[in-house]
Formats: sequence, structure tokens, C-alpha cells
Amino acid sequence: MKVDRSLVKSFALFNKMTDLDVDVLLAQAAPRRVAAGDVVFDQGGIADHFFMLLHGRLKVTQVTADGQQIIVRVVNPGDLFGFAKALQRVDYPGTALAVSESIALCWPTELWPQFIDKNPHLAVTALHTIGQRLEEAHARIREMSTQEVERRVAHTVLRLVEQAGKKEAAGIRIDFPISRQDIAEMTGTTLHTVSRILSAWEAKGLVEGGRQKLLVCNVPGLTALADEAKK
Repeated sequence: MKVDRSLVKSFALFNKMTDLDVDVLLAQAAPRRVAAGDVVFDQGGIADHFFMLLHGRLKVTQVTADGQQIIVRVVNPGDLFGFAKALQRVDYPGTALAVSESIALCWPTELWPQFIDKNPHLAVTALHTIGQRLEEAHARIREMSTQEVERRVAHTVLRLVEQAGKKEAAGIRIDFPISRQDIAEMTGTTLHTVSRILSAWEAKGLVEGGRQKLLVCNVPGLTALADEAKK
């Protein structure tokens, strides 16, 4: 199925390319629809494709050596993912799972060097993506090493607001299904602790919860809590 250029031109990966260059890239892409709860690829699987998300949301998880699952990244529309070749890997370092019905474009991994050679902007975008991931990983490591749990959870929720927030009358809603267990995995804590924190925030009017839903009602209040000096 041919992908219409108009579906991708607004994404940073494509908006500086000529129409001809975009058409060449898209001609070699295959759309893949992924139902909520299905995986695009598994940790340790052979990295035979790389991807860009057109629609929906994914979460990328890793299982650590001691068997703990952590969420390392949320993939948003327009993001490149699964480009293990750029990381000098032959396997996928994590599992990409759709948290809502999603559509991704996929290309064979062997095309990656050709794409980089012919499209410098693709290389810049990939480096930028890797840089963002490293910066976020360093921030999370720093938070887990130096901050109390409530502040870590606040920082995580604020990152989700920035990446996937949708304005509503009562606040900003995280625009994909997210559970308290997901937040626990993002912050290196337990479901019980996250549930206690979010319940306290609901009582203060900072957030409103629900089944895999989170509405941030008071962003300045949550920001103040995240930035509060450790007592």
C-alpha cells in the first residue's frame, strides 16, 4: 500500500526533505497496523527492520538481568524507533508494545546505511533521537539516585505531559492509556507506592485518575512539587 506524502510531511523527519526524497523513502516503506497490546518487536529479537510511528503510542520495555521490567521510552507519532543498526546492534535492546491501536512505517534494516548516505537529515534526526533518549535516561538515573519517590513520580508525569499531553477544560490529559503499574516501572518503585502518591495528589486536586487514564489538573502545582528542594 502506497503511503501518501501528506501523512508524513508534518513530522520533523520529513519536513526538510524535498518531495522527491520523501517519495523515495516512502516507496520503500511498508505500513504496519499494530493492535493495542500487540508487540512490534521483542527484546533480543533480530533487528531486521527499523520504524517510524505514524499514529498511536508505543511503550518500549526492557527486562533487566534480575528479571525486573522497566519502561525505558514512550514512542510518539513521528518518532523513529527500532533502529538498532545505528547503535551497532544486531538485536533489539527492548520490546516495543502498542498501548493504543497504532500504525508504523517499517523499512528493512539493510536500507539504513543507504538512507543515511542519501538523506543527511535522517542521520541528524537519528542522532537527535539517540541524544534525547540518553538525556532522559540520565535524568531518570539522577532522579532515582538523588530524589525521594514522590518527586520522581512528579518528574515522570510532567515528562508525559510534555510528550503526550492533550489540553482539556479541566487540565491536560495524558493522551494514551497509562496504568499506575506503568508509572511504577518508569520510576523504579512499586505499584503500592505510586497508588498512594496519586491518591494523595487526587485529594489535593493535582490530578484525576481512572482506569488507565490520568488527567493533570494543576501543572504549576505538580511542577512546584517536582522542583521542591529535598527536605
